[in-house]
Amino acid sequence: MMWPAKIESAELPEHGRIAVISDIHGNLPYLRALLDKLALTEEDTLVFCGDMVEKGPQSLDTLRFIMDLSKKRRVLAVQGNCDCWQEEIYRPQGYSDGYLKRYLASNGAGWGPGLLAQMCAEIGFPLTPEPDIAAMRPALAAAFAPELEFIDSLPHVLVTEHYVFAHGGLPEGDPSGWDGWDCMKNDNFMRQGRKFSRWVIVGHWPVVLYGGDITCANPIVDGESHIISIDGGCVLKDDGQLNALVIPFNGSEDFGCVSYDPFPVRRVRSAQAASEHSAYIRWGDNVVEVLERGEEFSRCRHVRTGYELDILTKYLRAGPDGTVRCNDCTDYVLPLSPGDEVGVVETTSRGFLCKHNGVSGWYFGELEDEA
Repeated sequence: MMWPAKIESAELPEHGRIAVISDIHGNLPYLRALLDKLALTEEDTLVFCGDMVEKGPQSLDTLRFIMDLSKKRRVLAVQGNCDCWQEEIYRPQGYSDGYLKRYLASNGAGWGPGLLAQMCAEIGFPLTPEPDIAAMRPALAAAFAPELEFIDSLPHVLVTEHYVFAHGGLPEGDPSGWDGWDCMKNDNFMRQGRKFSRWVIVGHWPVVLYGGDITCANPIVDGESHIISIDGGCVLKDDGQLNALVIPFNGSEDFGCVSYDPFPVRRVRSAQAASEHSAYIRWGDNVVEVLERGEEFSRCRHVRTGYELDILTKYLRAGPDGTVRCNDCTDYVLPLSPGDEVGVVETTSRGFLCKHNGVSGWYFGELEDEA
């Protein structure tokens, strides 16, 4: 066990909406814009379902913004596996020094400076190829006590009368033996065959990974299992969005969603039918063979399935094992009618990679100048 799970109970008010947001990943502009769309009132409750930081460029600012929100309104939160850096500062284990050196040297595992690196930059602590971890810990603990203590105060699981909030999911077995890490990083939770009496609301696993050949970033509500997964792929996906699951009042099962992404909205001018066959190539299964490389598009074969499709060349990258991998991509053609609004993700010589009601795909007609 890495550390015992911290499980807390909370009461939600009888009145007001409950807005649940997960996986902000240091993208403060998305969070601000989503909150503007929500137009919360004093009666409403905000729940942050983990992974507030890391991967995006503004981890420290995002954390401070959420801390400030918690002083002004009703805010509940749980830790995510990308948040729990206080463990490495306050309670290091045998592997911790080596892990921190590797992580800092990797520039946030390729995403850019993460929370600890941003903290080091703010106080001028040098991050050399061999950083002095023994000196870094007390320096950060002293300079960032409010931030680290805020994260440390958060539970791994928050239980209310009707809903349970966790970042990754709930481990099996007696809760007294749960590992906190297994609550935060619980991959593929909706496919574990679990069923619950309360609604279990989680993030962590981008909802698009649960899909088939069509990719949709909206929350998934499984009424049979009582599990709701809400990670819209903010930061992680080129076409990702930041979701807020909106519960109209405590005890309601009439779940809604408000989402934000920055893609310009335009209206389509002509109808098109959905494609009969399509593929969605995604993280974890994205090895491709380049059949013909082009400047804008490359013809590729998905290695596992043999499916051939054209992929934006800029989405291709060399894998660490010498393979070619791609960003999440699809050749799905969206079913659209004149006047439908779409968010334009990519404009190409062939058409537009768009989002319509959370679903990503292609439109090959003309768009009006503005929606």
